[in-house]
Amino acid sequence: MSNIHPTAIVDSSAVIHESVVIGPYSVIGPEVNIAADCELRSHVIINGPSNIDAGNKFFSFCVVGEDTPDLKYKGEKTTLEVGKNNTFREFCKVHRGTGADLGYTKIGDNNLIMPGVMIAHDCVLGDNNILVDNSGLAGHVKLGDHVTLGGYTLIHQFCQLGSYSFTGLGAQITMDVPAFTRVAGNPTKQAGLNSIGLERKDFSKEEISNLKKAYKIFFREGLKVNDALEKIETECIQNDSINIFIQSIEKSTRGVLR
Repeated sequence: MSNIHPTAIVDSSAVIHESVVIGPYSVIGPEVNIAADCELRSHVIINGPSNIDAGNKFFSFCVVGEDTPDLKYKGEKTTLEVGKNNTFREFCKVHRGTGADLGYTKIGDNNLIMPGVMIAHDCVLGDNNILVDNSGLAGHVKLGDHVTLGGYTLIHQFCQLGSYSFTGLGAQITMDVPAFTRVAGNPTKQAGLNSIGLERKDFSKEEISNLKKAYKIFFREGLKVNDALEKIETECIQNDSINIFIQSIEKSTRGVLR
């Protein structure tokens, strides 16, 4: 295949679409499937079992689909699933799952994963997320859609971050972050609704105002979780955004960062 540089090493069991470009000194291991229009710059490593959908870009020195160093992993067959049109910048790394949990790590579509980002075993990412330089996701972390992680954000295992949430520089996340909210500081605390992010995503003023009301009820009125959710359902306009906010709280397993 003319798109594969002569210095690259591609395992004979790998399934590579003819349009894929593989740059110098890259290594593709066994049981790797790479769909159309993906591009691997120089020195990229992809191990398997991994399924890479169309249109992904991997910059130099990425390590993707490698065994996890987690001590629970005993060599069982696990996978990495990558959706479409993601960008993996320099030196980021993504591990496959473990038999102790999902058995896979999954990344959705249109995510920007910046240099030095670590995505550990059994993580699940939705779509259109931005993970800024040197962020670290421990095992079993879940991100919704349109989440932005500020640089050097560290996320404890099993934490969940709801859609459209935002973390400030150097945030240390040890509890779940509800959808649409900002967290920042050290120790990391709630920092308000992610209003600027919502404006950039073309949320209407009315939607943002409604979410601000829900935010104040839940975080500022000192109510217990169930009482706050009941008040939100009574006093806020019920729509998809409010449902996402409520569900991100109801699905919390580590407790909500308040």
